[in-house]
Amino acid sequence: MKLHLSPSPAETNILGTPQLREAFLIGGMFQAGQLTAHYTDLDRMIVGGAVPTGAPLGLANFREIGSDYFLERREIGVINIGAPGAIHVGSQRYEMGSLDCLYVGQGEREVRFETGANGQAQFAFISTPAHAKHPTAHATRAEAVSNPIGETAKANRRRITKYIHPDGIKSCQLVMGFTEFESGSVWNTMPPHTHSRRTEIYLYFDLGAEMVVHLLGEPHATRHLIVRDREAALSPWWSIHAGVGTGPYRFIWAMGGDNQTFADMDQVPLANLK
Repeated sequence: MKLHLSPSPAETNILGTPQLREAFLIGGMFQAGQLTAHYTDLDRMIVGGAVPTGAPLGLANFREIGSDYFLERREIGVINIGAPGAIHVGSQRYEMGSLDCLYVGQGEREVRFETGANGQAQFAFISTPAHAKHPTAHATRAEAVSNPIGETAKANRRRITKYIHPDGIKSCQLVMGFTEFESGSVWNTMPPHTHSRRTEIYLYFDLGAEMVVHLLGEPHATRHLIVRDREAALSPWWSIHAGVGTGPYRFIWAMGGDNQTFADMDQVPLANLK
């Protein structure tokens, strides 16, 4: 497991491109036959990927967590961004189609990821600390709440699919889902906002050979990252998080922090961006 330490706003403003990418961008999470995990000091969130090939991959424990097993004091959300597969939680098996979600609550000792027979499953996961147990829950893409937002004229018409949230799959603090775009729209989270009470992580996928210019930083001192397929951008509470793609794409979003109110955000007027 790799540990990520976050720079302050003042430090971020003077970082060069390599240092910005090291601090805020995570790549290489989806390696065939491996489970990889990255631990961030932002609300102690963990982001990673599991790509089972032959035998199932277990959700291993890591010394950095300081627990007897991964979910002893944590919860986890998983979205399959590959071909169909399955996840075993204890003796229960959950079939995972493309873009299906599984939530696993605190206290589950055994979680295993399994690929399907007709392609390569790729499981993206994000974990937050948990102080209460909620039951394991599975939701297909068709079952999730999905709401359109944005304007075609501003190239930001998109659909937000919510999986783990107060009106959907219940959790201790994790909120999670994904966003996809209508044809011709490429801007996400624009106009931008910050989350004074929460960390957010974006995991961009289905870019193919395209890229996303991801904006971060304080509204009056924005920075950017060039993001490729299946790379994740970390967003501290003080930072905006927005982007524009050179073609179609999707991204998983996940939040952890003081509350689970999806609309609890501080809007940033376009006139304030620099």
